[in-house]
Amino acid sequence: MVLLIYDRGTIVIKGLMHIPFATLDPRTNSLRAQALNYSDIIHYLCESGIEYTDQVLDLIPSPHLTTTDVSLRDYQQKALNRWVKVGMRGCIVLPTGAGKTILGIKSIERINSSALVVVPTLDLMHQWTEVLSKHITNTSIGNLGGGSEDIEPITVATYDSAYIRASTLGNRFSFVIFDEVHHLAAPGYRSIAEQLAAPYRLGLTATIEREDKLHLDFPRLVGGGVVFEILPTELAKSKHLASYEIKRIQVALTTQEQNEYQKNFGIYQLSLKKLGIRMNYHGSFRRLIMMSTKNRVAREALLARNKAMDIALNSKSKLEILRKILAENRGVKTIIFTQHNSLVYAIADEFLIPAITYRTDKSERKDVLLGFREGRYLAIVTSKVLDEGVDVPDAKLGIIVSGTGSGREFIQRLGRLLRPKLVNADGSDQKAELIEIISSNTRETGTSERRKKALTKINQRKKGQEDDEAEYVEYERGTTSRETDKDVGAESDDKDLMLS
Repeated sequence: MVLLIYDRGTIVIKGLMHIPFATLDPRTNSLRAQALNYSDIIHYLCESGIEYTDQVLDLIPSPHLTTTDVSLRDYQQKALNRWVKVGMRGCIVLPTGAGKTILGIKSIERINSSALVVVPTLDLMHQWTEVLSKHITNTSIGNLGGGSEDIEPITVATYDSAYIRASTLGNRFSFVIFDEVHHLAAPGYRSIAEQLAAPYRLGLTATIEREDKLHLDFPRLVGGGVVFEILPTELAKSKHLASYEIKRIQVALTTQEQNEYQKNFGIYQLSLKKLGIRMNYHGSFRRLIMMSTKNRVAREALLARNKAMDIALNSKSKLEILRKILAENRGVKTIIFTQHNSLVYAIADEFLIPAITYRTDKSERKDVLLGFREGRYLAIVTSKVLDEGVDVPDAKLGIIVSGTGSGREFIQRLGRLLRPKLVNADGSDQKAELIEIISSNTRETGTSERRKKALTKINQRKKGQEDDEAEYVEYERGTTSRETDKDVGAESDDKDLMLS
């Protein structure tokens, strides 16, 4: 008789000499496999007609789980049905504001057994806990993270805490939800999925692709790839999300800034030539970073490049354009995004706008977001902390003063504006607007192009069409000549690692 036992993130198989997914452990003279292969092992044994005793799962006792006051929209129900049809494993991609949390709650009801929800931030842990407690009232909701270690039939954990406890909790849940699942593919976090025996798995995100292509591992980690995806443009047509327009405003650097930019960017280009590095393939910049730890020229290249980009991202000309945009949109709820915290504070001081950064304590952040929701504050400025994992009140206008070339960051910032909006007096829908302020004749134009291409790529992947349905309008301010660097736009998003 074959015996299956869970052991610290793995499954020990006794009584067999060979089985797919497993290797021989000489210490115990038995086969051992990663816990994520549990379902595949059971399927293999059943298909092969091999009798076995299963002692893997030791589930936390759970009452019959039912939700209250929860109804799914048509696309949410379609997504849930698709996931169930393929065996309750795989990823669902929904835009920000499309109701991923509610969909997750209904999936827990569908499984009706102990469930672990893994999230990237403490803010998201608290948000999931609040919504779960509201809609599933016949069981306690546990937390694992931020000093809490309450394990309940439904437990919400941060990726960091789940990473630490996965080997001991890996057989206690039959269902796991990976919220913002793109984080799961990271070299450390993927071990969470590998050590969990949970046969049912769901990945939720608005942006599943990663620049390092590690999202290609999701079929193994989550048990399936993308089983359902819907675009913001599709939800805008059905009035579930606001329609949107993306604009680009190019501004010229001041004379002093332009001179400093060209000086530092010239040093960067010359250093690359000395090193024999061309930024024309994925990973080139990472190679430069690695070289900089031991090579003086490589380090000088990085420092010069970062100084040049800092000038482009934080140009004084941008503040003047920002002033004009805010004046033209007085009374409109606005979120201003930047790359660096220093610019956040500069904008906050210049325009007397509340700021939210990683330094903002929990009570102040809560007050600012509540004030924004209630209309006490009509604008807030932030760096990256509101890109993901924070419930941000509705805004109609977003202004990107600076950012990376990351498609994920761009789409998440756009998603902050796409909650359903009110209608105009003539009955037409109010349109959300995202404005990029770009320093012309700098590498920032290439950064903006990568953001645009990322949005277009999603539309092409989903609908097979060449152009994004959003209207992309370009406004020129100042000089408009092309950059002289032939490699512009060739750097992949990992080039932005050194900008922070």
